[in-house]
Amino acid sequence: MTHLVFYEKPGCGGNARQRATLQAAGHTLERRNLLTAHWTREKLLAFLSTLPVADWFNRAAPRIKSGEVVPEALDADAAMALLMAEPLLIRRPLMQNTADGSHHVGFDTAAVTAWIGLEPSAQRPTSLEGCSSPTRSCHTGGHHAAV
Repeated sequence: MTHLVFYEKPGCGGNARQRATLQAAGHTLERRNLLTAHWTREKLLAFLSTLPVADWFNRAAPRIKSGEVVPEALDADAAMALLMAEPLLIRRPLMQNTADGSHHVGFDTAAVTAWIGLEPSAQRPTSLEGCSSPTRSCHTGGHHAAV
């Protein structure tokens, strides 16, 4: 199956469910901490460039939920500066296929199935995005991009 670099927020229940789904399908993961990774504009754009700027953001991040950050009001430069300064705002997981270099953002099960394949039982929920706990900061959405 596929070996993925999987950028996650440690302790996030949603990321744990996503990892379990990927591993059940036979994929192997190299887990990385999204919050402490050394992000550059180029590294983030490899994941995000095919998405609208507003879709770059973790919708459950406290600053977004409070209305302090409004992704729809940001241009790409302002959004990138915010994401690099505060990685909690980055939509997750970020995944990279080490075999072909393709990238994926979020965990819409149909999109992940089309990208690398999942077990048939994992395809039933339309999304495994977001946290399993309403008190944790997670996100929504799912897209991928080829490099």
